[in-house]
Amino acid sequence: MISIIITSYKEPKTIGKAIEGFINQKIKEKYELIVSAPDRETLDVVKKYSNKNKQIKIFQDPGKGKTYALNLLLPKLKGEIIILTDGDVYVSDNSVSKILKKFRDKKVGCVTGHPFSINPREKLFGYWSNLLCYAAHKLRLKRNDKNQFLECSGYLWAFRNHLIEKIPRETAEDTIVPILFWKKGYTIKYIPDAKVYVKYPSNLYDFIKQKERTSKAHETLSNHVNIKNIPRMKTFKNEISGSYFLFSYAKNMKEVFWTFLLFPLRLYIWLLAFFHRYIQKNLDVDSWERLESTK
Repeated sequence: MISIIITSYKEPKTIGKAIEGFINQKIKEKYELIVSAPDRETLDVVKKYSNKNKQIKIFQDPGKGKTYALNLLLPKLKGEIIILTDGDVYVSDNSVSKILKKFRDKKVGCVTGHPFSINPREKLFGYWSNLLCYAAHKLRLKRNDKNQFLECSGYLWAFRNHLIEKIPRETAEDTIVPILFWKKGYTIKYIPDAKVYVKYPSNLYDFIKQKERTSKAHETLSNHVNIKNIPRMKTFKNEISGSYFLFSYAKNMKEVFWTFLLFPLRLYIWLLAFFHRYIQKNLDVDSWERLESTK
């Protein structure tokens, strides 16, 4: 038995494709597919699917954030494996079987899929999203091959049920949960063939908001666990030390120039995250905030 959770917020246009990405797969195991959303527009679309497929269930959360909704759902889930994704992305047709295959190894606690940007590489923000997906892929692949700790992608990831009672709200759930499993002696695995297709921000405002929220969430991890011996992926130091590698992705001088432009912007975003985290003491990262250009 597996539990598939799709968290969503005001995504009636994309939630259908997110659901179909799972129900169109040949899943041999018994499963429940739960769509969690606070808004009626999204849930009305889900209801049309649930009327035809009894495996699809609706959960109306109170709209206080993704992690808040997950914490409400955790005690209710029947599956031995929990697969999580979002309502504005869609997965490849082999993703579930690839994920479950990894869990045959009892030492594996979490697995993560492979995010792909569907934004056009020919445009600035599309190039940046494709570049960052490529960099994350290469880093996860390297750590996976060496059996090292790696952080999951919230767009598609999974973990064993009944080992995590509650996820801290003011941090990145796709990082803190793998850390908790790692500390229990489990391994974290990356599955390049389990793909998830994502529309990333296509304007400066949304790009900064998304990346700043992610950066801030990773700066609160130490409030919950000792991370001194955890080789984290998403840190300012890692971005600086691995910056030379990014230029190998560029195919022409325009893309080289765009790669250069990314560095001062990423520095600004990290400074913004540090300011909100350490100066303003703003720990709120678990709140629904719609980024229009990602829908």
